[in-house]
Amino acid sequence: MRKLVHLLALAPLIASAQDLPAPVKALEKQGITILKPFDAPDGMKGWLGKYQDMGVTIYLTPDGKHAISGYMYDEQGTNLSEQIIQKEVYAPAGRELWQQMEKAHWILDGKKTAPRVVYVFADPFCPYCKQFWQQVRPWVESGKVQLRTLMVGVIKPESPATAAAILGSQDPAKTWHDYEQSGGKLKLNVATSVPPEQMEILNNNQKIMDALGANATPAIYYLNAENMLQQVVGLPDAENLKAMMGEK
Repeated sequence: MRKLVHLLALAPLIASAQDLPAPVKALEKQGITILKPFDAPDGMKGWLGKYQDMGVTIYLTPDGKHAISGYMYDEQGTNLSEQIIQKEVYAPAGRELWQQMEKAHWILDGKKTAPRVVYVFADPFCPYCKQFWQQVRPWVESGKVQLRTLMVGVIKPESPATAAAILGSQDPAKTWHDYEQSGGKLKLNVATSVPPEQMEILNNNQKIMDALGANATPAIYYLNAENMLQQVVGLPDAENLKAMMGEK
């Protein structure tokens, strides 16, 4: 089963216990949360569930007395279970988290008319964030990608105050650009305590990052051609970079 990045925490519980056949109810006692029913091939009945933040499919045998938990494949070897999990669970949950990032306080890097949008959670003291910032210059500066940075303070004790200094500057976008371009050497007006307005932004960004299941920076998010939320945590390799940014 494919590991979820806490996306299933957003999935609504649709199936009610009284509607479940006895074998499916029995699986609930094993720790599987039943989310919703679906129609399986050849008239079989199926249910979507989650187990330890992983999507799972359950199939009821024709006699209604047995339930099978696992993947179903067709004659071409296509994983039909993975398809239904992606469509009915992962995709809606991913879109909801994408909308949360859209509504959050982010710093724009690039043109707001750029067709491709990439979000990144970044800490001022994250060396890989600086490398990623340098990597994406060709796409951002050509107007093909807009990079939206959500500041967090997770690496050092002084990270929150430094992030707040960037957010509270007269032009956060320029300050962040100059700071990353300098390799973190740009002198900032860092306060001894984080102002409430900036602390609220940092806390909200951290909550979204936690909901996405990321525990390190940079945490990068984009939508693929199928409009599915994609995650890359850490410095992306050349293949991942091309997938998220497209052609130069």
